[in-house]
Amino acid sequence: MLQNSFSDALGMAAGFAAVGWLGAIALLTAYALVSTGRISGQSAGFQAMNLLGAAGLAANSGYHHAWPSVALNAVWIVVGLAAMANRGSKDAPAAKAPAG
Repeated sequence: MLQNSFSDALGMAAGFAAVGWLGAIALLTAYALVSTGRISGQSAGFQAMNLLGAAGLAANSGYHHAWPSVALNAVWIVVGLAAMANRGSKDAPAAKAPAG
């Protein structure tokens, strides 16, 4: 019984570590791509990498009870969602006013 609990805990720790590392890689990749001019800071790819990266780091931080990091990444996610929503509204065709 203790063996299973220990194995389960190690599995969860490894899973959250992997999620955290993937999040860090996503954020660093987004930053590097924008900094080198390969993608725009307004692109969907940049915003998606930021959202996924922040979510991964938030999950890892929450698992480790690092609440300041969770809060930072939660705000990062909200900013990213707002940017995606704003980007989406700019991509939508403008509604035409009725003739009259």
